[in-house]
Amino acid sequence: MKKFKIFTDGASRGNPGHSAAAFVIQTDDGVIWVQDGCYIGQVTNNVAEYTAVKLALQRLIGDFAKHLPAEVEFVADSMLIASQLAGKFKIKQPHLMALWQEIKQLEPQAGQVTYTYTPRANNFLADKLANNAIDNHLASND
Repeated sequence: MKKFKIFTDGASRGNPGHSAAAFVIQTDDGVIWVQDGCYIGQVTNNVAEYTAVKLALQRLIGDFAKHLPAEVEFVADSMLIASQLAGKFKIKQPHLMALWQEIKQLEPQAGQVTYTYTPRANNFLADKLANNAIDNHLASND
């Protein structure tokens, strides 16, 4: 079974404020298959973090379906999001529950999905992609 490691990050300047979601999909041996980040509007950091996971899952399912089902490990620098998606923490906000449900509906198409927290320093590329997406949006709208 193929193994993927997906690093995700959401960034928000203002919380809520200008926000972006980013992800890096790589094989378990570190080969990057895709990296992407996009501006997602004025939302909170938690919404950006959940959106990053959702977009990464959609991309994995859409672009790499022939390699699925797979073992997929999501790595996020948000302990809250990683813990909520892993079922360790409850979700109290309805808008986050809606995103959680969307992700949970996608998971079976990917395979065996797990969630791990990592410090921001270990999530450098996804963090950079998210912040670059905000920077690019702000620069193009000056």
